[in-house]
Amino acid sequence: MNQSDVRRRPLEVELALPVRTYDIDFAGVVSNIVYIRWLEDLRLTLLEEHLPLKEQWEQDVVPVLASTQIEYRRPIRLFDAPVGRIWMSEAGRVKWTVRAEILLDGQPAAIASQTGAFVSLSTLRPIALPEELAAKFRQQRGRE
Repeated sequence: MNQSDVRRRPLEVELALPVRTYDIDFAGVVSNIVYIRWLEDLRLTLLEEHLPLKEQWEQDVVPVLASTQIEYRRPIRLFDAPVGRIWMSEAGRVKWTVRAEILLDGQPAAIASQTGAFVSLSTLRPIALPEELAAKFRQQRGRE
């Protein structure tokens, strides 16, 4: 990945997404609900690499989702080998947005975005984006 790709896709991670027999619906394709699970796996992988959940928990901080949007473009079936990518596209003082793509043979099978915030675990009230994550985002966007 070159430097301009990093600026467009800060904190990007990639993950192979196995298709299980129980992921298939009556039409023989991956059920819509599986994409939600895959997005969760991708988002947790991003956090594990850039701000591990255990560290967040110890600091009384946890991420929460406010919205998920998915556009399905191509069906994925049993024995396919999709790959997911997710990156942080926006990082405000409190709110953040991640974008993701599920690729099949290098072509988008689905594209998604999720918006959320961090909250205090003890109060469940929104808090500022953890500085460690905000700094990494700014650095990879080329603002520092």
